[in-house]
Amino acid sequence: MPGLPPTHEFFARAALSAYGRDGETPLRLLSLSENATYLVDDDEPIVLRVHRPGYHSLEAIRSELAWMQALRAETSVATPELIAARDGTDVVVAEVDGEALHVDAVTFVAGCTAEEDPEAVGFDELGRLTAVMHSHARNWTFPADFTRFRWDLETILGPQARWGNWRLAPGLTDDDRALIQRAVDDITARLTEFGCGPDRFGLVHADLRLANLMVDPTDVAAGITVIDFDDCGWSWYLADLGAAVSFIEDTPAGERIIAEWLTGYFEAGSFPAEDLALIPSFVMMRRIMLTAWIASHHDADAAIGVGEQFAPNTARLAQRYLEDPTWLKDAIAEGITRV
Repeated sequence: MPGLPPTHEFFARAALSAYGRDGETPLRLLSLSENATYLVDDDEPIVLRVHRPGYHSLEAIRSELAWMQALRAETSVATPELIAARDGTDVVVAEVDGEALHVDAVTFVAGCTAEEDPEAVGFDELGRLTAVMHSHARNWTFPADFTRFRWDLETILGPQARWGNWRLAPGLTDDDRALIQRAVDDITARLTEFGCGPDRFGLVHADLRLANLMVDPTDVAAGITVIDFDDCGWSWYLADLGAAVSFIEDTPAGERIIAEWLTGYFEAGSFPAEDLALIPSFVMMRRIMLTAWIASHHDADAAIGVGEQFAPNTARLAQRYLEDPTWLKDAIAEGITRV
């Protein structure tokens, strides 16, 4: 799959006129990952997203935006507001030197990401919001042309996984790979038995990590705004909990977040007790998924920041997952007893 061309700013500029903005309007790169996200920095700022070619079809992008807007309109979940182009379309095609990329626009959300100020986030609130999102997904009447991809064992852990092959992550020794493979085998067995019934598998955000939560430290009452639905798709509902502790799965902060998240989730939804026993598997699976992502996205902002020990530390966490039956048990118990 091709990545974003290095000229992604040119595509953002090519889209400006579709939104009634001058082509010389200042642009500021906010993030670079699967896509490039730019702030259109004028008197009425908006955020443009330049899509990576080949990752989503036009129909899939429109499906993502439709769910984001339905959540905004029909639930208590705050999301950015979609901005239509001047001709009324929700996604525009920007052309540069004969190449075309999709671009969409949303309102600018004041504040910062939770990654920049974790103390401004109430993870019990995130748990509540996630429960609301899951309930909405279960009951929503999907548009007729709705289409999103599927996050399952093969697309997360397999050699051809959507975010890359964890086996190719830099810094892994043969012993490290063997440890992670044992964890993969265990997760595969457990989730195969768990299955993909509609009570446990449905439409999820799939990337509810700190970088995709906007908060305003100067306005605590503003709460959390959920952004970046680019990876939303069909998966296990508990995968959203694994995503909440992305990159900090092996830290005390990660355990605290799990406890708080569960407390909030149970205020607006529920999981059967037998499902909760699989939380370590979902957290470990997410860690392996991120290890694969770093292997295939070495130039992305998040990959640059995690350091060279991230993949070897995944092997250390895999060993704990396999050998320590108490891992995360206290956090899970604390989360459900607070309710």
